Amino acid sequence: MSDKPNLIVDLTFNFSLKIIAFTEKLEEKKKFSMANQLFKSGTSIGANVSEAQGAESKNDFKHKCKIAYKEAEETEYWLKLCKHAGNYPFEQDMLDDIQSIMRILGKIISSTK
Repeated sequence: MSDKPNLIVDLTFNFSLKIIAFTEKLEEKKKFSMANQLFKSGTSIGANVSEAQGAESKNDFKHKCKIAYKEAEETEYWLKLCKHAGNYPFEQDMLDDIQSIMRILGKIISSTK
């Protein structure tokens, strides 16, 4: 992998770190199922983006980005549940971050021929 800055790689890595911290807050509140779901989908985004960097072809790259996008959609869903459930921790900046990541991934997917 290159040492050259890569916006989506950096954003998704930093988002994964935020997910780890946020799921720890959920676990402190005994919200283990939600913490598990968010941990899996939220960290999978960066893992798939990272895998895409070593893709064997443009189709493989696009496929891995699509998987990352789907994981981002799932993560957005769980964060919205936290927001509206009332008795769950919620951080608006995380919802904003995931929506930004989804916009960038959407542009990457649509521009990859």
